[in-house]
This record gives sequence, C-alpha cells and structure tokens, in this order.
Amino acid sequence: MDEINERNATSSTDDKREEIKQKLRQYYDGRIVRKDLTKSIKEGANVPVYVLEYLLGQYCNSDDEEIIQEGLDNVKRILRDNYVRPDEAQKWYFKGSATERQKKILETIIAKGSPDDSFLWPMELIVPAKSELFGYIMPLRPKNYKSIVDLMKKRVNPSFYSLCKTAFNLTRGYQKLHAMGAKYQDISFGNLFFDPDNGDVLICDNDNVSFDDSKPGGVLGTPGFMAPEVVRGEKRPSRDTDRYSLAVLLFYLFMVNHPLEGKLEASIKCMDMAARVKLYGTDPVFIFDPDNKTNRPVKGIHDNANIYWPLYPEKLRQMFTKSFTEGLTSPSKRITEPEWMRMFSNMMSGMIQCECGAWNFYDEDLETKGAAHICWNCQKAIRIPTKLIIGKNRVLLNQNTKLLHHHVYDDLDIDTVVGSVVQNPKNPAVWGIRNEDTANWTYEKADGTQIPVEIGRTAGIAPGVKILFPESAGEFK
Repeated sequence: MDEINERNATSSTDDKREEIKQKLRQYYDGRIVRKDLTKSIKEGANVPVYVLEYLLGQYCNSDDEEIIQEGLDNVKRILRDNYVRPDEAQKWYFKGSATERQKKILETIIAKGSPDDSFLWPMELIVPAKSELFGYIMPLRPKNYKSIVDLMKKRVNPSFYSLCKTAFNLTRGYQKLHAMGAKYQDISFGNLFFDPDNGDVLICDNDNVSFDDSKPGGVLGTPGFMAPEVVRGEKRPSRDTDRYSLAVLLFYLFMVNHPLEGKLEASIKCMDMAARVKLYGTDPVFIFDPDNKTNRPVKGIHDNANIYWPLYPEKLRQMFTKSFTEGLTSPSKRITEPEWMRMFSNMMSGMIQCECGAWNFYDEDLETKGAAHICWNCQKAIRIPTKLIIGKNRVLLNQNTKLLHHHVYDDLDIDTVVGSVVQNPKNPAVWGIRNEDTANWTYEKADGTQIPVEIGRTAGIAPGVKILFPESAGEFK
C-alpha cells in the first residue's frame, strides 16, 4: 500500500512539473534558460553571462534535444561571428580619432599583414552597420610579457643574455617592418613588451604604422624618442627617424636611462615645451659624448647610466656613441638594424662566467690591449675560454654553448642550432662541438690533415685547429 502511495505521489509531482513548464513556455517564452547549457558554453566564450542567457533563451527554449542542439550550434555561430575570443583584444576609436584617414590606414595595415609574430598586428576591422565609429581586433598580450617601465622600476630582473635576446628580437621586428616598405613612426618603451625569462618580444600599437604608398599620418612620435629633426619640425617620421627612436629604446633597455638626460636635464626647473625642444631637438648632447662633457650623468639622479655603461663591451658603447653624436645630426649615419643585430648576436655568444657565478661580457678590445676581464660582482679576473672565430662572428665555448645558424652562415638566424659543445663521455677533460647541422663539416688540424665530421659526430676543441663549414671556416683560438 505504501509503495502505491509513493508511485501516486511521484506521478502527481511529475504532472505538476509538466504543468509548470507549459505555463512557463506560455507566459515566458524566450526567457527560460537551462543553467547547465550556460555553464557549458561560458567556459569557452568571452562574453557576458546575460548576453549568453539571452541567446540561449531565444534558440534553446525547448525540451526537444534535437532543437536544443540546433539552438546551441546557432548560439556558438553568433558568438564566433560577433564576439572577441579570449586570446584576442579589441581597440575602439571614439569621435575625434575615428577619422576616415585612420580607417584607411588600418585597412592598408590589415591588407599588408604582420611582418612577423612579434607584432600584435591588427587582424580585422570592426565597423558597425549604423555607426561612424570603428575599431579592430588584435592578438591579446599574454601576462608574462613585461614593459621597460617594469624594468626601470625593478619589477623584473632579466639576465644579460635575455636582455641581449630582447634587443635582437626587437630590432629584427623593426627590420622586417622596414623591409615591407613601412615606418613605425612612434617607437617608444610604451609599445614594447618582453618576456624577461627568454627575451621574446611583442610590439603593440601598430595602428601607428604607415606605408610609403599611404598618406602621412598625424603621428610624430613620443617626446624623448623623436629624432631631433622631427622635434625641430624639419622632418616627418621616416625609417631614418625610426632608427633614432630604436637607438633610444635600446639605450633604455641596457642602461635604464635616457641617452640625453644628464646634467643638462637635471638643471631644468620647468620641463615645458621650450625646454623639451632644446634638450631633445636644438641642443641635444649625449651623456657620454667623448668630446662634450657638459651633460654627464648626475650622481644620485642618473645612477643607472653610471653603473651599467662600463659593464658592456666597448663596441656596444661605440655604437651608442655614434648613434647619439653623429646620428644626432646625420640621419644617414645612424646604426642600421643588421649592425645592431650582429652586435647583440656576438654579445649573446660572448658571455663569460666568473668563478663567483656572475655572468660578464667578453670584450675583444680588452683582450687586444692585454687587459684582464674583471668581474663586476667580485672584482676578480675572469678566465677566458677557448673561442671559435667564424668571420665576424665569435663564439665563446662554455659548457652547453650552442653554435647557431647565424654563426656559421652569417644570416642572422639565431633560432636554429647547428652545433653543441659536449663533453667526451670517456674523458671528461676533453670537449668538442657536435655537428647538428644539415651538412657534413671538415676538421682541419694544424698540420693540414683533414678529417670529415659527419652529422651527429663531434669535432674536438683545440687551439689552432679549424672547422670547414659548407659556406665558411672557423678557427679555435
């Protein structure tokens, strides 16, 4: 009897639920949402919950599983066509900036395509049907990328190697941009982000980019980064002015200081427009100008410049000096991207480690003078390991050193490994370079004897011995 009563109670409950459902559909059609459907879509959709619930109410308002599945497909299609993905961002232009010129610039930029993956490049123009405003979709910057402001405020502490790779990747990005016939126009630390762990970079705000066949945009640059001729109003942004701005950005990256901000900047009482024009445009003086000491870094104000300047190789200091002496008045004499990239490549392959554990830079000029390399950390002399000299490229053979494609083929490819320094498993005191290239090498002893080094085999490291690569030759020194 109890079982019959329970069955009758269950049946009565089901009937009431069905009655409630019918009344809900009668009076609230299009507003009923299954929460399990909301959760299943929300986990992969970058859209407000209330929008999602509205769409589900419109397209999945049924008990029929086939209708529900068809509705889910419709909702997903609408989201895909109209909403930004979680790994994308949207930039929107409001009145005043949503000009026809800017729209045409964006159309050109999107049509040309990104120079490489280091640019957060505009992907798609968003133009609503009934609006004069517009925007665009671009990749979203991952959270592990930091700004130079983070570096300046000591929120990140990248290694010297990561700094050099950041500089290389940044410069390579702008080289590829310029190779497309474009100019960036507003290079500054506000549009560079880097991964302090590995030196990967992302360049944003690419709606500043202008191509040679497009009309000049209204962007002149960021104060402090604009070339002197732009500051004086004599020239508009170009690839030459980009190279000046790049040099400023690179100086910031390595010295954590502006190249023109020393004693003269510290003496300014009010940094108004006239003061800026004089400091950066009409009377710029490099803080380490060898022939003009009027703008040296001030102790207690520009300490970063004084600390970092001596740590880097003389050749890098010479390149910065050229950039901010001759390069201030002669745009054609500014350092080009390949020149910077070769410098940074040699710096990365020229790291030496002191017994105290600190990494330092090898300086060819010091060795030429017969001077010792003194560790910046413990002030002791550092032993210089064997070097492999391949043309203008130099590789210091430390434990686990990688021989890169650029070292052997001089093509600025620092991503492809063609060899590794390895230890002889039978004799730990003997070291060599394992051939990981796609071609065989030849090992040439001091007496001229040649031995083939097949792929996967190792060439012993010994002073005076040469390795003949397919397109170059290297000598151990």
